[in-house]
Amino acid sequence: MAAAEDIALVKQQEQDLVLAEFDEAVAFKLGSAIRDRALAEGLSLVVDVRSWDRQMFFAATPGTSADNAEWVRRKINTVRRFQRASYRMVLERGEAPFSLQSGADPADYVIAGGGFPIRVKGAGIVGCLTISGLPGRSDHGVAVAALCDHLGFDHAIYALPAE
Repeated sequence: MAAAEDIALVKQQEQDLVLAEFDEAVAFKLGSAIRDRALAEGLSLVVDVRSWDRQMFFAATPGTSADNAEWVRRKINTVRRFQRASYRMVLERGEAPFSLQSGADPADYVIAGGGFPIRVKGAGIVGCLTISGLPGRSDHGVAVAALCDHLGFDHAIYALPAE
């Protein structure tokens, strides 16, 4: 799939994968589902689910390290600042780090897949679901699949094709 088609699909994901509500119970449900999938499939990843004011769920599966939590932090910052999925940033800009002149210091921001904005109907973006540990496109796919499952959507419709 061409980059333009991938970008269009990620924009569709962002538009359609909107929660009716977001609270501690929803964060726990999303995070637990991702952790359960990771354990069942032997995926080494970190999952973080948060509102902008606090972390509401965090889990790490075997094979991860403190580096994964650091990648999560930087992906969250990118989603919050640019109000879009961090993988969309990859597709739109490439994976080159932000320049210092941009004001998005590479120590605090990263262009890498895995951060997905949590949108609530009538409220907009209120937080972020972030995955780290797999290649960026796969991190993004795990987040999208979890949101689709939570919302009862067919994630095959929203899944990016394998590269």
